Order: sequence, then structure tokens, then C-alpha cells
Amino acid sequence: MEDMPDLHGKKFDVVYSQNFVRGDLGSTFDSYGHGTHVAGILAGNGSKSSGSNFTYTFRGIAPGVHLINLRALDQNGAGTDSQVIAAIETAIRLKNVYNIRVINLSLGRGVFESYKLDPLCQAVEQAWSAGIVVVVAAGNEGRDTSLGTDGYGTITAPGNDPYVITVGAMNTMGTADRTDDVPTSYTSKGPSLWDHIVKPDIVAPGNRTISLYTPVESLAHQLPENAVPLSAYTPGAFTRTDESFAGTQTNGGADLAVEAPGARFAFSRIYHGGPSDTYFYLSGTSMAAPMVSGAAALLLEKNPSLTPDQVKARLMKTAFKNLIPAAVATDPVSGHTYDLQADIFTVGAGYLDIKAALASNELVLPRMGSAMSPHAALDDKGHVVLMPGDNSVLASRSILWGTRAVFGDSVLWGTNVYGQSILWGTYTLAGESILWGSNASSASSVLWGTSILWGTSTTDQNSTGQGDLF
Repeated sequence: MEDMPDLHGKKFDVVYSQNFVRGDLGSTFDSYGHGTHVAGILAGNGSKSSGSNFTYTFRGIAPGVHLINLRALDQNGAGTDSQVIAAIETAIRLKNVYNIRVINLSLGRGVFESYKLDPLCQAVEQAWSAGIVVVVAAGNEGRDTSLGTDGYGTITAPGNDPYVITVGAMNTMGTADRTDDVPTSYTSKGPSLWDHIVKPDIVAPGNRTISLYTPVESLAHQLPENAVPLSAYTPGAFTRTDESFAGTQTNGGADLAVEAPGARFAFSRIYHGGPSDTYFYLSGTSMAAPMVSGAAALLLEKNPSLTPDQVKARLMKTAFKNLIPAAVATDPVSGHTYDLQADIFTVGAGYLDIKAALASNELVLPRMGSAMSPHAALDDKGHVVLMPGDNSVLASRSILWGTRAVFGDSVLWGTNVYGQSILWGTYTLAGESILWGSNASSASSVLWGTSILWGTSTTDQNSTGQGDLF
């Protein structure tokens, strides 16, 4: 990550840095920009937007934490399994030195085998076993309809591992009211390939998220229009207009407005002023993951004795359940529509609610695996049912921790997830990883950072020539 004022202060500092990128071992700075943006969401202190000269302050979820900067992705946002595994192993080794309690992995790659055999999944399980909460981005493949699955079965690794907390992305609709929020069209959906693990576990805001960057980073050159206008948070020329959208709109992969049955949403903002050299818009499950990592840090600050499973269960149990059941997003460029459904394979246990999590004192057993994500199966009537892991209580018959208690009434088993439907077709059940396109499937060792970029590559995976980099 970059060395920035918003990542330093009396209560905060980057206490350790190491680079695992081959061929660029001399620098721990973030030449791409993805990691810096993620770090700001987790721990930014808002110093560059604080004081009487500013109308808005951009702070992270847990600005008092210490950060361990383990760089595993290069200047293009790519890396290898071995680099990421080495970084995870280093975090485990340094756990007691720096009191490392949370690992955030805003990255992912295709699922090519069972989580039980995948080295990347084995690495995150080792961290979990060592007492470290592991939070992983779900992936941004929710628009992939190449197999006729409406984006289901697109969770990336290591987010397919049942131990870790896998996070999908929500669209806040530009308001502070969460009751109008909907899933983004691009957030990857479960169940996982091969093992059919119910993922994501939880969702958090991830669309058009403002966080840190520097103008010299690769993303800044690729997406100069994503710099936040200075007038968005400083006094001066400012214009705001509201427009009613008859339909729905997205912009370069970032959902802007969505229309749900019986509801109408509308907003448009126009800012005048030069670009900020500190704050930047990005969208994706990469942006949602540090929201949850920050929440985990706050829980552990309040109660350091919590185990990773207890943190996961607490976040899932207290998640907001009353989401809009269904909505539709339309890409104005292509005219393609995307069904947005708040079912268990899209939103998991619900929407991150930090206040509720901090107020709760409920605990599952501290043992490893007590909060394993369940796997989906078909019963003898061809209906989808949840099967808990060996030690897990999250899909048990328990009143306190059973399916309804954790996943709520928002577990919508729509017609697209029943029996012999598109979800349970040959490719999903057999675990064929054809979803990833020719570019990505020929580069199985590559991990792509999961931020949504704003160009046409967000809707055309093969247009970048770099696989799933968006």
C-alpha cells in the first residue's frame, strides 16, 4: 500500500511491510492502487478530508488498527498462488509478534478443484486454525451468463472455502437508508463449484466506494475519471440535481440505479471542481471485503477472546435480513438486464450490521468449524436443502443458530434455484470451471484483484486480453 497521511496517525501505523511479487522485490508500495484503496476502506483516518475546510470526511471502518502490509499483487493487479500463500504464511508466522487477528483478501481466482485439495484454500484454513479471521472477496463474476446460470456458481477461490468469511457487494443507491439497497449485478453468487458451499456468507457496501489512491498508480492512469471531485468534500462550486430514471442504469460496471417491483429509485449528482489527489471511486467485492474486516477488528477490540468462528457466526447472525426481495438492473449501453435477487446464494446471511454485531453477546462454541458455511444439496423431491458441516451450527436445527436464525426469511428459493433448473446443470454440479473464459482458464495460476474497473471490460470479460481483471 502507499504511504499516505490517511494511513498514519497517533492511533494508527503500518507496522510491518514485505513484498512477495517476483521481479519487484525492492518495493512494498502499491504501484497498482487496489491495495491502497482497500486499506483506506478498512483503516483510513480521514486526515486529508478533516477540519473546517471540508464538508465531508472519508474515514475507514476501523481507523485505529495497525496494518501489516504484505504485497502479493503486481502493478497490474495480478499475482500467483505461491505469492499469496507466502504472504498468508508470513502473517501466520508474525501473528504473535504483531497480534495479527484479521487477514483481508480482496482477490480471487477460478475454482478448479475441491477446497479440500486447493493449496490456496488450505493456506487460509491454516490461518483460521492459527486464530486469524480470514475475510475474502466473493468475486465479480455475477454477470457471467455464459452457461445460462444467471451468474450462479461463480464464487472465486479462496472464497469457496467454508471456514472463511466470504463477502458479496451491495449497491447503497447513494443513500444512507439501507432499506433501498440491492445486490450489485456483478457480485459473484454461490454455490461454489465442486463442493456446492453456500456462499457468500454476508454482503456489504461495495459499489462506487470512495477510498484512497495516489495519481501515480496504474489505476489512476487507467481511470482518471474515477478521481473524486474536490467539490464533493470541499466548499466551492457544487451542483446537485435529481433525475427520475424510467428504467435502470449502470455506468461502466458500477450500478447507479435500480428499479424494483413496486418501487422507484432516482438520484443523480453533478460535482464541479478539480480531481482529488487522495480519494478515488472503485466498485467490487474487493471494496466490500474490508468493510467486514473492519467490523471483525472492532469485534475483536471489544472482546479479544473471540475465535474466528465466533466472529463469523456473530456477523452472520446479526446481519440485516429485510432486503428487497427482487429488483432488475439494466445496462444502458448494452441494454442487457440483470435480475437481482436477495436469495441465500447472493446475499448469504444478509447485510453487514456492525452496530448489531457489537451489541450482541451471543456465542457459538469456540472450536474450529463451528461456523463452517453449509453446503447445498438436493433432497428426494429435488428441492435445495442446506447441510451443515461436521461441527457447524449455522444450518442446524438449533433455534438459536439454525437456518432461519442465521439466514432469516430472505432465503428465497426462486424458480431459478429449484431442482433441475439452470443452477443445478451439468457444469455447476460437475464443477467444470468453464465459466472463466478462455483467457482465465489458460492461466489458472493467476490471481486477479477483484475491483470492478469502469471500462467495457466489466461487461466483456475477454475484451481486456487479461482474463478476469475487473
